[in-house]
Amino acid sequence: MRTPDPDPSGDEPFGDAQSAPAGGANPGWLSDVELAEARRRLPMLYVEGVPVRVDGMGQVTEVGILLRATPVGEIKRTIVSGRVRYGETVRDALFRHLENDLGPMAFPLLPAQPVPFTVAEYFPLPGVSAFHDDRQHAVSLAFVVPVSGTCEPRQDALEVTWMTPAEAATDALAAEMEGGRGTLIRTALASVGALR
Repeated sequence: MRTPDPDPSGDEPFGDAQSAPAGGANPGWLSDVELAEARRRLPMLYVEGVPVRVDGMGQVTEVGILLRATPVGEIKRTIVSGRVRYGETVRDALFRHLENDLGPMAFPLLPAQPVPFTVAEYFPLPGVSAFHDDRQHAVSLAFVVPVSGTCEPRQDALEVTWMTPAEAATDALAAEMEGGRGTLIRTALASVGALR
């Protein structure tokens, strides 16, 4: 799931979690040590969003793919994703990660009751499913999210590349994406009838 963790104080999206005091301003946050221990013992819950542009009839015309730097300095293609915090609704988590990655002017159009197009399970051992995360077992609720505003990537997202559905479904793009997210993109496009 390779998403950076926000500052435990809740003030800054990406601070130094080790320097935060235990029981800091955000009691639902885990220190690095607590997070590593939790990841060894239970699945982590994530949300993922596939940003899309739609025409007047609601048909997907473009898919937003992020370019992100990994902690080891690799450049990978990915989508909006991140953990759900303790006490946070899935809708709020999805909105927070969309705003963190795409900027406050993206204007995501979330339905009143968001329903994922799929549930993806990421395993630390490759081959268990189509999705892989060597750090943990993670369960991800994945959503297709229309955005109507201007996307200006923030945090660790370097840019958003808008592609046609056909371009987003190619094997070449899937090879650039981390953790099997090329499969997730194809599933997203199929769920909205954009994969032909």
